[in-house]
Amino acid sequence: MTHAVGFIGLGNMGGPMAANLVRAGHRVSGFDLAPEALRQAADAGVRPAASAADAVAGADLVVTMLPAGRHVLAAYADLLPAARPGTLFVDCSTIDVADARAAHGLALAAGHRAVDAPVSGGVPGATAASLTFMVGAADGDFADVEPVLAAMGRRIVHCGSSGAGQAAKICNNMILGISMIAVSEAFVLGESLGLSHQALFDVASTASGQCWALTTNCPVPGPVPASPANRDYLPGFAAALMAKDLGLAADAAKAAGVPAELGVRAAELFADFAAGQGRGLDFSAIVTTLGGARG
Repeated sequence: MTHAVGFIGLGNMGGPMAANLVRAGHRVSGFDLAPEALRQAADAGVRPAASAADAVAGADLVVTMLPAGRHVLAAYADLLPAARPGTLFVDCSTIDVADARAAHGLALAAGHRAVDAPVSGGVPGATAASLTFMVGAADGDFADVEPVLAAMGRRIVHCGSSGAGQAAKICNNMILGISMIAVSEAFVLGESLGLSHQALFDVASTASGQCWALTTNCPVPGPVPASPANRDYLPGFAAALMAKDLGLAADAAKAAGVPAELGVRAAELFADFAAGQGRGLDFSAIVTTLGGARG
């Protein structure tokens, strides 16, 4: 079944996602504040709309991919009155759990349906339609949205009700952020003890230290040719985005009364890194702040 889709937010992630919906046969009308993003989406078959409200006016499903919760809530204030009754709103942004639940409540109060469906996989996953979607939704809404998400991703996980998708996303990225710091510290320690990067990788990648931060996004040049460390830390997953996600996780932990000492410290380290020498770099470049990553 194909849908009329309104897509709001056509940047590095949203643009490729909207293009994949077009390739799957959906009729996509999109809007972005950046003219260049709108032009690129139009080249991929997305109908450029004059405004966000115009993009959703004839849609039966609306996707938002925006930077933060405040942007989602502000967008919903404009979009909900412009949409047809019963429209299914799908927010793929990574935002605070409380903001996700607030957006869900606004949509229901306006006579619509809503799910939160943040993603993992970055720009490469968005381009290749291989994203993982973490979905917070009522059972019936999940059944309706799953086939649409399948046009943009390879794995769609129903995590629970409203806000559960965002909860899964920030918990996952807290694991990733902590893991990257741990892997980076281990390589720096290995250097100081005379180990080569390759030797440590060959041991840890097949032993109990194995993890995604090591085997896919290795923070030092050499062992994993496709990792950003071999491209001067050109993002993959930008340090600023990791800092944002860890900040959300730290805030959620505080609100829930969970100590999360490593998660909170990781949030602090990445916030400092992203605001300083890590600006514009992959999150794995944090290894350079620890005194390591010789070539």
